[in-house]
Amino acid sequence: MYSMVTTAVTRGMETVCIRAEADVSDGLPMFEMVGFLSSEVKEARERVRTALHNCGYKIPAKRITVNLSPADVKKSGSGFDLPVAVAVLAACGEVDAHMLKDTLILGEIGLDGKVQQVHGILPAVANAKGFGMKRCLIPYANQAEAKLIPGLEIWAVEDLREMVSYLNGKPYVEKPSSQAPGAPCCKEEPDFAEINGQDSVKRACEVAVAGMHNFLMIGPPGSGKTMIAKRIPGILPPMAEEERLEVSKVYSICGMISQNQPLIHKRPFRMPHHTISPNGLSGGGSIPKPGEISLAHKGVLFLDELPEYKKSTLEILRQPMEDKQITLVRQSGIYCYPADFMLVAAMNIATPKLIQCKIAEMPENKPFHGFRHFVFSVFEPFFRFGSCFALRFCTSF
Repeated sequence: MYSMVTTAVTRGMETVCIRAEADVSDGLPMFEMVGFLSSEVKEARERVRTALHNCGYKIPAKRITVNLSPADVKKSGSGFDLPVAVAVLAACGEVDAHMLKDTLILGEIGLDGKVQQVHGILPAVANAKGFGMKRCLIPYANQAEAKLIPGLEIWAVEDLREMVSYLNGKPYVEKPSSQAPGAPCCKEEPDFAEINGQDSVKRACEVAVAGMHNFLMIGPPGSGKTMIAKRIPGILPPMAEEERLEVSKVYSICGMISQNQPLIHKRPFRMPHHTISPNGLSGGGSIPKPGEISLAHKGVLFLDELPEYKKSTLEILRQPMEDKQITLVRQSGIYCYPADFMLVAAMNIATPKLIQCKIAEMPENKPFHGFRHFVFSVFEPFFRFGSCFALRFCTSF
């Protein structure tokens, strides 16, 4: 018997529709999965087999073949467990196949049959309408996230038995979420008004923020560069609803979204360490995930100790700063992530290390003598996309 279930896989910010086909026929008893699968998807065979057994569903001693098509799209992630299980159950006659026609199914299954949370639910549900879907069957842990998208029925299930009962005609009863999706987060953020004095510094910062200009702060250690940078998101204008949803999609793909507060209201602030790799900054991997520049989308990317970053890492920022997005090309496909951020950087002046290396000098207590030319000769091409304010902290004290 043949059955087909619709699921999806994320490629960048887009979602590709995947058909999970199952066929149960006479032959040597075996469970086979095909369709350009990654290692974690291949392991779904054992998870599904064990979960169905522990939930009381008997798999017939026949040849079971599961195909995830199209075969030219790399399948990765644990979200294929649930659609594979439903396809097998439908092929065995345990589930009404008519209920699967307009249903998008995503979820991971534990060996006890529990349906577990997966990453990337928000972009998958957002694109479900384009696939002609009317409902989405997802893990209960992802319910608040999926509810952000209007116009679709969201069926959130906790285990296989509950899912089978709904697909066989039992009316769906919505479970309450732990917190309303639209409720604002009450976490206290650093306030720009807490900065005392430093009027010229604050004025330069406000001008940069008003136009989303890049902002370079140069000053001695302990002068408050990091403190000011952390308070910049507080004076940025609130995000529009479309911007909130776009930022939330990026964090959903990374699995960094809170189900108590699935919609991100505040602008992101990212502060990677100077030892970060180029892939960590831009995004990478065989199946690329968003990097720091995408996690800072519509917010602030703060690079502290700027001269300590590798030149190859900084050079990666050129094109994303101009295009407001980054395109990663891999053998498995092309992945595009947004990267519209405000770049804020900080660096010390005339440190002993720089003086020792004869990169900077500090005669007659003039820390910028000879060093200012070095800073802008090295980083002027890096900051040429958009305006850049260079702030001299030593003149403010």
